[in-house]
This record gives sequence, structure tokens and C-alpha cells, in this order.
Amino acid sequence: MYRLLRAPLRPVTYSRWLHLCVPLLLLALWMFVNPAWPWAPLLIVIPFGFVPWVRLAEGLQAQFLLTPHGGDAPDDSITVAPSADWNDRWRTLVWLEIRLVVAGAAMWATVVLPVMTVELVATALGQHLTSDPMLPLVPPRWAAALLAPVPLIALVTVVVALGEMITAIARRLLGPSAAERLTALEARTEQLLERTRIARELHDSIGHALTVAVVQAGAARAAGDPAFTERALSAIEETGRVALEDLERVLLVLRESAQPPSQRPTLVEADRLLDAARASGSDVEAQLIGPLEKLPGPVTREAYRILQEALTNVLRHCGPVPVKVRVEMGPGRLVLEVTNPLPERPAVMTRGGSGLRGMRERASLLGGEAETGPYEGGWRVRARLPLERIR
Repeated sequence: MYRLLRAPLRPVTYSRWLHLCVPLLLLALWMFVNPAWPWAPLLIVIPFGFVPWVRLAEGLQAQFLLTPHGGDAPDDSITVAPSADWNDRWRTLVWLEIRLVVAGAAMWATVVLPVMTVELVATALGQHLTSDPMLPLVPPRWAAALLAPVPLIALVTVVVALGEMITAIARRLLGPSAAERLTALEARTEQLLERTRIARELHDSIGHALTVAVVQAGAARAAGDPAFTERALSAIEETGRVALEDLERVLLVLRESAQPPSQRPTLVEADRLLDAARASGSDVEAQLIGPLEKLPGPVTREAYRILQEALTNVLRHCGPVPVKVRVEMGPGRLVLEVTNPLPERPAVMTRGGSGLRGMRERASLLGGEAETGPYEGGWRVRARLPLERIR
């Protein structure tokens, strides 16, 4: 009841009313051509239902008049696109037929009900009606005065009901097909995956740079050696420069003008990570086995980030301890291992991080796996990435 009382104050009521009345132009023109066949427009619109661009025009009308949202995003439950296949064409044809039928009901309500109100007011004032009144019977003057608002209330009720009905039908017949919904879902999934990738890139790159900088600064202050301090500052400068380059790549992605993925760092540049760890005081023993430059792009890029995160975790939680790195490109897969001893008093992680989970996610996206955990009294990160399926 409250919704009905509020309907005359809502702009959508009048925009839907206008949408209901648009087909009346065709009906009115046909009445001048051959009023004896009032159902002929139902046949006239059949060819138009198979024209692809008619679906686009109907979708625009429906979005603008049936589901107006002001400055907000348009209602994506109604498609604004030409017919893509015969299923869309048949749905458009059914929509046109239903729209004409509903328009006929709207025409009757729009014309007859206001005339009834005028006749009731005239009867209440004591005036004589025409010989063919719309009222089924003429009430007494006092009853006519009481009943005068009823047709207008009925008009609002009919308009609201027909507007709700035609909007629901539009969402069903002009809405996206199953293929379009699948395409939209795939696009949304790609967008979410891209956001996750950007978050991982920021976490791995910037986290690594900050960790190296913090370890280097702390070691330089504790050493009190000008030569060591000079080397530490150089390492911090180089690490910061690399982090800025990675940050710029991520910002380019956010601005939708990103560099191609091939320009992201790869395992060929692993020496850069190893040198940064050595400059932080860690004794890094590295074995790089196989033609790493021939690795598939996705594998070499994700493996670089896994190695970066593994070394970052070592520096962050264990400090400058000896690290063994082994990267081997074998038949059908790439194996990456990073092992290090655990100090007697390991650094306490004050906040839950996403580095270990990120490594597992990167490996899983490539169809591989990553294991992290205690190993022979120390800690090991071991990732196995398939090569054949990626190629």
C-alpha cells in the first residue's frame, strides 16, 4: 500500500508509463489505416524482430525508461547489443509482440480511466453525460462525488503493475543470453585474477626491496665499518631502483597501458636477487642448472617471483644466514629450492603475511606445486613447475 502511495512521486513511474505508451504510435497509425483489423500490428512487427539492430534499440529504450538510475551504472540485466544469433532474434520477436499487447492494456487504462473520472465529476455537478458514456452505470450525485478519485487510483495501480511486469519481461527477453553471461563471467574472472596478480607483484617486489634495505641499514649501523657501510648503501640504492622499476610496471597495469608480460623480470635475472641477498650479509650458494633462457614465459616470470619471495622471507625472519639456492630445468619441469638454517632465536612475525600463500598460488596457477616448511633442522621452499602444459 505504501509503495502504491509513493508511486506518483517516483520518476520511474512516469518513465515506465512513457515506455508503455511508445507502441501506441503504431497502434494509433494503424487505426487510421484499417480499424477493422486491430490485431494487424502484431503481424507487422514480425519481420522487425529478426533485424539485429532492433534488439539494440529496444535494449536502449528499456534501460533508459524502465530501469533509470540517474548517474549510476546502467542496469546490466538488460543487454544493449544487436542480436548475435537466432535465439536472440526469437526473443526479440516475442518481446515486440508482448510489448504491443501490454501497450494495448496501457492505452485502455490511459484513455478510459481518466474519462471515467471526468464523467463522475460531471455527474456529481449535475451535468448530463453523452449518449455513450464510459461508465457502466450512472450513480447518484453523492456517490459520483465519492467515486470520482477511484478511476485515477486504478490508473496509477494499472500503470505501476504494468510497469513492473514489462520490466521483468524485459530482463528476461532482452537480458543477456547464457553465452553472454559466460563471457561476462570470464571477463570478471580475468579482472579479479589481474588484481590478484598486481597485489602479488607489489607484495613480492616492494616487500623484497624494503626487507633488503632494512637488513642492510641495520647491518651497516652495527658494523661501524665505512667500507661496509658504503657497500650497504650501494646495495640499498640498487634494490630501491629495481623496486621502483617494478612499481612503475604495476602502475602501468593500473593505468591500462601496461608493458607486455615479457618485460617482467625472469629467472635469467636471478643473479640480481642473489647479489642483493649476498650484499645483505647472507652467504648464498647458488646452482642454476639448465638453459633457463629457454623457459616458457609464464614459468620463468613466476619462478623469479617465487625465488624473490623465498629470499625475502629468509632475510626478514632469519637474518643474514647461509642460503642454498638450486634451480634446475629438467625434462618436463622446473625445480626451485631455497633452503636455510633456522637461527636459535628466529625473528617473530608480528603480522600475518601472504608470502607463503602467494608462492603456492603462483605455482598452482601454472599447474605445479610449492611446498614450504621445516626441512632437516632448517627451512625449505621447494617449487615444481611443469613445462610441457605451459608451452
